[in-house]
Amino acid sequence: MAGLDDVLAPVGVWLQANLMVDIVRITRPAAGDPVLNPDTGLLEYPDTDLVYEGLGAVIAAGAPGGISSLPSATLPWAEETMSPARLFTPLTAPLAARDDLVEVVTVHNPANAALLGRTWFCQDPSRASTVEVVRVTPMDMKQAGRGGTP
Repeated sequence: MAGLDDVLAPVGVWLQANLMVDIVRITRPAAGDPVLNPDTGLLEYPDTDLVYEGLGAVIAAGAPGGISSLPSATLPWAEETMSPARLFTPLTAPLAARDDLVEVVTVHNPANAALLGRTWFCQDPSRASTVEVVRVTPMDMKQAGRGGTP
C-alpha cells in the first residue's frame, strides 16, 4: 500500500491547507472525584487534560438527527436531539478517545462564529483505516439545556 499512500499524500496536504483551517481543542475529562474547597464550600473537579490543540475542521455529518425520546412534560427527562458531526485533524494529531470533548477555539472566517461556544463529545476513538489522509473522529454535539443553558 506504500504506492497508494504516496498517491494520497497530496490529498492530505490539500485538506490541511483548504479544509482544516480552524483551530480545535480536544480535552479529556480528568478522572477522580471532586474535592471540597473549604474556602468556597464548593466541590471542585480536577482539571481536564489537553489532548490536542491545532488545525482541524468540524463537519456536520448529514442531516440533523431526530429526537431520541418522545417529548412530554410528564416524563422525568428532557428530549435529546442528535447532532452528529465529524472532526478532521492531521494524522500527526493524537488519537481522541471516547468521551473526549472538542471545541473550536478559533475560526478562520469571522462569519463562521456559530462554531464558537459549542462542545462536541467524541463518540468513539478516532477512526482507523488501512489508508488514511486525515484523522476522522465521530462526534455528537453536547446539547444545551432549555433556554440555552449548558
